[in-house]
Amino acid sequence: MFNSKKIHLLVFWNFVLGLTFLGRADAEPPNIIHIMVDDLGYGDLGCYGQKTIKTPQLDSMAKNGIKFTDYYSGNTVCRPSRLSLWTGKHMGHTPISSNANYIFKPVDVTVAELLKEANYVTGGVGKWAMGGIGTTGHPNHNGFDYWFGYLDQGQAHNYYPTYLWRNKEKIPLKGNVLTNSPQDRNRVSSKRITYSHDVITSEAQSFIRKHRKQPFLLHIHWTIPHANNEGGRATGDGMEIPNYGIYANEDWPSVKKGAAAMISKMDHDVGKILKLLQELELDKKTFVFFTSDNGPHSEGGHKHETFNSNGPLRGFKRDLYEGGIRVPAIAYWPGTIKPGSTYNKPLAFWDWLPTVCDLAKVSIPEKIDGISFVQALKGNFEIQNDHDFLYWKFSKKEAIRKGKWKGVIPGQGQKMELYNLEIDLGEQTNLALMYPEKIKELNGLIQKAKK
Repeated sequence: MFNSKKIHLLVFWNFVLGLTFLGRADAEPPNIIHIMVDDLGYGDLGCYGQKTIKTPQLDSMAKNGIKFTDYYSGNTVCRPSRLSLWTGKHMGHTPISSNANYIFKPVDVTVAELLKEANYVTGGVGKWAMGGIGTTGHPNHNGFDYWFGYLDQGQAHNYYPTYLWRNKEKIPLKGNVLTNSPQDRNRVSSKRITYSHDVITSEAQSFIRKHRKQPFLLHIHWTIPHANNEGGRATGDGMEIPNYGIYANEDWPSVKKGAAAMISKMDHDVGKILKLLQELELDKKTFVFFTSDNGPHSEGGHKHETFNSNGPLRGFKRDLYEGGIRVPAIAYWPGTIKPGSTYNKPLAFWDWLPTVCDLAKVSIPEKIDGISFVQALKGNFEIQNDHDFLYWKFSKKEAIRKGKWKGVIPGQGQKMELYNLEIDLGEQTNLALMYPEKIKELNGLIQKAKK
């Protein structure tokens, strides 16, 4: 048996070890990498239950990091979801709640602008969508020292464009030729040589190498596995991929092979980023977060049911049921995040801004809707702040979550549906008639969310 002296000594050393563990997170602000892909479903990764598509790198990332079970996108489509991510606001306080065009204005404050206050070098690659050349919405005018990729959201769905942008300079992509049809809006190529995703990934790696000796923020916003819808209309297969990889010999239609290959390629390239951090001895100094901008698509000839991409959830892209907005989310930070952790409280895109401000030791703006989840990253679940509620709006649809309760208004003039997510994750049983007081409460919160 331990005597009291030994017990006190053990308590003391556990306390010291705890301080040492937390000290690694607090000693100096980390590098920050946000990897966001396009139209990846909650059930598309092995660590979230996928049985057919192989995602070993992200499965390993979850095994060695923390997996979030209840993480939500800002919206169920691209542009407003990104708007929420970069500004820390939900759809009750953003200027758009659909894919309507929106260009960042000087009054909009982005996460990149805030981290520049802490002397972070800020970069981004991939899909932008908030304004192009000659507008106030260009990434260089919104906190990003460096941007490489697409500026136009629609053009980003063509994986074989004739050029990409490096800041304000056009960078030609060798061998790609667009079709002559004006209806294609530069989204279909007749000659496909240079795959944009590969070039964008190489630029991300170069940014990390170049800035390895200074704190950096890097947003990697891949379009993959979004379909090229225009290409799909022409050929029936909008899943643009150089080759089918490990699925080449499967007895599947080409669109099915392409959908699986896009996700496995995405997974492989996440592995490239993590391996580079290890090679540069930056892995313990870098917080990496992976997620998707909304739920899975049924576009370009592909159907989300093919691989059960929404897992146990109801709905998909453009729905405000869970399948449209609950997304995979994994964080990795060796030495700070406890391997194999799982966090199951609701968090959302608008939490990204306050979280990285917290990590960078930058003052968090007052007029935002997000909360920092740094304590969850450190394993301090018991002191992690919770949301009172989460709110979404997409066109005429609205949704609200408070604790286990989820309210969905599926269209203009329609009554709220009510679901208990604790026992009905698939939102199959509408309890609205049984709980009129809960409906009243959630409708009141929707009004509060818009103020």
